[in-house]
Amino acid sequence: MTVSVLQRLVATVLGSMVFFSACGADAQSGPAAARQVDVGVYVSAPFVEQKAEHAYSGMAIDLWQAVAREKGLTSRYIRYPTFRDLVQATASGAVDIAVTNLTISRQRAESVAFTQPWYDAGFRIMVPAQGGGDGFWGIVSGLKDAGHLQAYGWLLLIIIIATIGFTIFDRKFDPGFPRRWRDGIAESFYHVMSIATSGRTVRKNLLGWMGRYWQAAWLVFGVAVIAYITSSVTSIMTAASLTQNISSLSDLPGKTVAVFTGSTSEDYVHDLGIDLRTYQDIEAAVAALQAGEVDAVVGDAPVLEHYTHTNPGRNLTVVGNIFHPDKYGFAFPHESDLTLPVTLEILHLQEDGTLEKIRQDYFGHRR
Repeated sequence: MTVSVLQRLVATVLGSMVFFSACGADAQSGPAAARQVDVGVYVSAPFVEQKAEHAYSGMAIDLWQAVAREKGLTSRYIRYPTFRDLVQATASGAVDIAVTNLTISRQRAESVAFTQPWYDAGFRIMVPAQGGGDGFWGIVSGLKDAGHLQAYGWLLLIIIIATIGFTIFDRKFDPGFPRRWRDGIAESFYHVMSIATSGRTVRKNLLGWMGRYWQAAWLVFGVAVIAYITSSVTSIMTAASLTQNISSLSDLPGKTVAVFTGSTSEDYVHDLGIDLRTYQDIEAAVAALQAGEVDAVVGDAPVLEHYTHTNPGRNLTVVGNIFHPDKYGFAFPHESDLTLPVTLEILHLQEDGTLEKIRQDYFGHRR
């Protein structure tokens, strides 16, 4: 065997080793070796909704999954209770990306890096619907929420006990009192209601000077009942009227407004000097609104609109035009190697119509 033949044989063997080694490396770099990223989310329908433990849906999730498929990324979702917690986790590197309706702002951009905006939004105002607070049943609902109906129940119980007590007393001590129970109870009930509604007594004095003191005490009781009922109903009607007068941003000064903790709406309302209370999510804010703790909710327009549309039984409405326009984007830690590729992919999905199709799945066609 000549030297040249031996050299060719060695070269062939080495080439085969390199080839099979490369094939083995390719086999190991298949789907099992896809890069996993920790995705921080904040639940805010319809952009992020939780379907099951660690399983989410929504417009922001659909968009991120479309991007992740193109980039060969797998996701492990981690839920955070507020926008602020999510931004802080992203800035510290606890998660690789923040996915929700996260408004791009200068203050947040100092902590995290944003992608290309993928949704135009802004703020609107949620208040009780006009129909929910009008009329008799609206007043009853307000009295119930304020706890007055329970007090009315105790008053009714006192009236019933007093009626029975007067009937038994008069049957024993008043010879002229009706002897039939039906007539006697009717007479006593009329007497008790006269005291409760007008503060006047129409009953005979059977106990002399002691009876006069007793009747005077009942008159005081009647005046107190009238004052309480009048003031409670008036306060409910006034509160309903003030709440229903909110129709735009200019109506908020002097009111108490609910906002979401760590949101840009919290910063905006605070800067306006409007009294505010913070809540972790929309359910907590709506509960406070319907309990009369706040007069309105200020938040992202699509979130409030989606909630009122999907919860018609809550008697809520969104009023006024959009103010303080803003944009949503995904966020990464500064210096993340994913920021640019994800931004480019969002631009690609925007250009080929995929992003608009995802938006239409949740919001329908633009008007």
